[in-house]
Amino acid sequence: MPTANDPRTLSALYNISSLLGKTEDAGIALRAILAEIIAYFDASSGSIALLNPDSGRLEIEVQQGLPDDSKESALRLGQGITGWVAFHGRPQLVPDVTADPRYVSMRAAVRCEMAAPMIDDHGQTFGVINVDSDTLASFAPASLEQLILFTAEASAVMQRLWQFYQLKGKARQLETLITIGQSLVTKLEQQELFETVTRETCKIIQGRACALYLYNTARKTVRLAALYSPATSGEQGRTTSGEHSRPPLPHGGPHQSDDLPLDSCLVASAFATRKQVEFANIQSPEFLDVIDLPRDPQLHSVLVTPMLVEGDALGALAIFTGHIHRFNNDEKRLAAALASLATVALQNARLYSRVFHSEESLRKNEQLTTLGLLAAEIAHEIRNPLTVIKLLFGALGLEFAENDPRRTDERLIREKLDQLEAIVTRVLNFAKAPASLHSRWSVTDIVTDTLMLVRLKVAQGKIHLRFDPPPRPTIVDVQKGQIQQVLLNLVLNSTQAMPEGGTITVRCDGDAHHVFIDVADTGTGIPAGLHERVFDSFLSGRPGGTGLGLAIAKRIMLSHAGDIALVSTSPAGTTMRLTLPLAKN
Repeated sequence: MPTANDPRTLSALYNISSLLGKTEDAGIALRAILAEIIAYFDASSGSIALLNPDSGRLEIEVQQGLPDDSKESALRLGQGITGWVAFHGRPQLVPDVTADPRYVSMRAAVRCEMAAPMIDDHGQTFGVINVDSDTLASFAPASLEQLILFTAEASAVMQRLWQFYQLKGKARQLETLITIGQSLVTKLEQQELFETVTRETCKIIQGRACALYLYNTARKTVRLAALYSPATSGEQGRTTSGEHSRPPLPHGGPHQSDDLPLDSCLVASAFATRKQVEFANIQSPEFLDVIDLPRDPQLHSVLVTPMLVEGDALGALAIFTGHIHRFNNDEKRLAAALASLATVALQNARLYSRVFHSEESLRKNEQLTTLGLLAAEIAHEIRNPLTVIKLLFGALGLEFAENDPRRTDERLIREKLDQLEAIVTRVLNFAKAPASLHSRWSVTDIVTDTLMLVRLKVAQGKIHLRFDPPPRPTIVDVQKGQIQQVLLNLVLNSTQAMPEGGTITVRCDGDAHHVFIDVADTGTGIPAGLHERVFDSFLSGRPGGTGLGLAIAKRIMLSHAGDIALVSTSPAGTTMRLTLPLAKN
């Protein structure tokens, strides 16, 4: 028998180790390793069995010289010579298999067998290399030493191939995660978001189904928001929450509209612990009374990952497999990353909904302000001729006798003139911002809060928002809501001037007594004929415009002892400037 240093042994070792540079396919490498070892020992047959981490059994991965159905057999740890070697982690040489009670026959002609464990870098057995001979005592102790040498080299090769495969897989997963993340942040409709999350999670982890549950903390209930199950919905899969996605079972399953009591749901454990939980087989009898599980008898193992916001459970992402499976750390980390992405996207969608409603509220407030200022403008125009009429009527010096009926008419006219004057005064006072509502505000805070309200809207329009804050802390004494209304009007006007996208820049500067806020865009500019009249009431340069936005903005700025002006406009863009006095120390 050749020694460890003879050319034939070194050649076999080289052939095994060189597989790292020849192939990335683990199956091809295993077949080449087995062929090399069988040829070296002139063996009659052989196999390489690997330990299945889910079932805990040894399964033949590749074989040579054994019956075709041998790959369908699986050995328990400790069963047969191969199972004994895997269980104890020690090689074995059996000169006569018929005399060994451990032997499990795969081929009747086998008489001699030797096997060596494949051990990883952490000292754990992950497989066994087995060679057979049809001749009694065909292998000597020196042969076993050679097999141990080859098996150690083969173990190192396979570990490196699997590590490379895992690294490539993780790289693909990272790329997919980035793609999913970019996709999710654009989903502003919640149901579409739920369906995307379950579909992409099921694909990237290669599960049989994926479900997303929402948790109502106030009511202590759980609702199935979406379920993706490609196996029951055709090759392309389908995301649904309805009953048609699952074949019926006696214990039923959840529907989209169901509010399920938390204490009857499997996902409750994830909400209670705020940690991932997994269950090996949900088809076991103890899960019959669980009401939140999909009705698919092919689902077995499940990993439930909570969706957390500052420690509070918002929902859960559940991944189901079609066989009993033990989720590894990589799968758990991937599920946690997907759940985090889903949480951020859901929060983003909810925030957008709130911002949208806030913007609608601001629009309604703007309309009310428009009506108020329009009424004030009318009242202001009425007051002047009313004052003239009252003065002229008083100057007439009408004196009628006590019993003259015209005396009553004269009194009534005076009362009605006074009444009209009071109405006009009330309208004007109502439209005027009370000084008591003014307070000290940072210009940076006012602008930042305003841009926060419209950031999603401008993002949808492919518009980039840029804010250059004042070089030093700048404080003004204003009614914040009205100044925000002016800024909001300018920004929205800019977005309408840039239907294909562009940039809006807000810059702040000033002098010793004033702050200047410039709102500049890269839009199409204001038509030349409107430059001198942009602040006139009912003047609009776009269809559907009221022509009151800039007129109201002008009145608001004047009421704050400030002003608004058109700095420049051209086909390359427009710049508007707000001027406000600095607050007194």
